[in-house]
Amino acid sequence: MNRDLSGPADTIPQPWRTTKNLPGKHGTTRYLTRLTDKEKKKANNRKACPSSLERPPGKQCDEYPFQSTWQGAATGSGDFSRRMIDKDQNRLGGGALKNFYLFNRIVEKDRFLVWIK
Repeated sequence: MNRDLSGPADTIPQPWRTTKNLPGKHGTTRYLTRLTDKEKKKANNRKACPSSLERPPGKQCDEYPFQSTWQGAATGSGDFSRRMIDKDQNRLGGGALKNFYLFNRIVEKDRFLVWIK
């Protein structure tokens, strides 16, 4: 995810610029906003990671901004990043995000930032 937020343009889709300018980075005021509507979350995922994408064995498509945000691929500006990552790591990351929402009581339209350690 750190690469998605600020690294070189080696994630898909390739932007016209050489670095990403996606929302949610800790230390900025470009917040992510929680989305809880299941259909909108599915639409975000379908746009960022369509079923037509080839998925190598053991890999899953991971998108940023998260499908569970209003800044996602379908509900946001259309500026997003995706890449194939290890499926177990993707599941762990999704579980960590779910726990973050739960333990910090992040509900619909609450704003938050991402801090990567």
